[in-house]
Amino acid sequence: MDLSLPQLIAVYAIPVIFAITLHEAAHGLVAARLGDRTAQLQGRVSLNPLRHIDPVGTLLVPALILLASKAAGEAMLFGWARPVPVVPSNLRSPGRDMGIVAAAGPLANLAMALGWGLALKLTGVLGSDVEFFARMAIAGIFVNLALAVLNLVPVPPLDGGRIVTSLLPVRMAAGFSRLEPYGLFILLALLATGALGFIVAPLIDIGVGVLAALLSLTD
Repeated sequence: MDLSLPQLIAVYAIPVIFAITLHEAAHGLVAARLGDRTAQLQGRVSLNPLRHIDPVGTLLVPALILLASKAAGEAMLFGWARPVPVVPSNLRSPGRDMGIVAAAGPLANLAMALGWGLALKLTGVLGSDVEFFARMAIAGIFVNLALAVLNLVPVPPLDGGRIVTSLLPVRMAAGFSRLEPYGLFILLALLATGALGFIVAPLIDIGVGVLAALLSLTD
């Protein structure tokens, strides 16, 4: 059954809010554990979504893309949250720890994808009376896998870019990090040309396959 736009928003709202909130909170929590309490002191190690929402990136842009993609026949989401502040010099080992802080967000999303997978398996036990929750669980799996994979694209300021920077020698890392002011424009260009989907979609499919095999999920 095809969902109307209001139904689609209702199904995706909670998974998206949880995915963004826990992703950003994970960055702040790991940074605090590694010596930088900047995010913690600003209240960003929080499960309150309002502390992480960017009005443009979390609300306006995803809504416009959802509307446009729904009109084209295939629902799609893209957006971003307020970045968690991290002061590298406060970390115990800045070069290494920035990579660990960056990896915390995608790892949180992978954990949530697993959690939604378990929820989907539970709906199979409960029967057809929980179809809406089953759709929400499926949305949660895809949203979190998409967020994890997208953030691991090696373009700064995405988490993948920061992970690559942390692994490079100092001089190469400095040169690579200079791409950061242009990162959003690079991503938008990749999105507009379809290259981003070409990169991300197969990896999401692999993640879904691994999760389905791990939890013995069936169609």
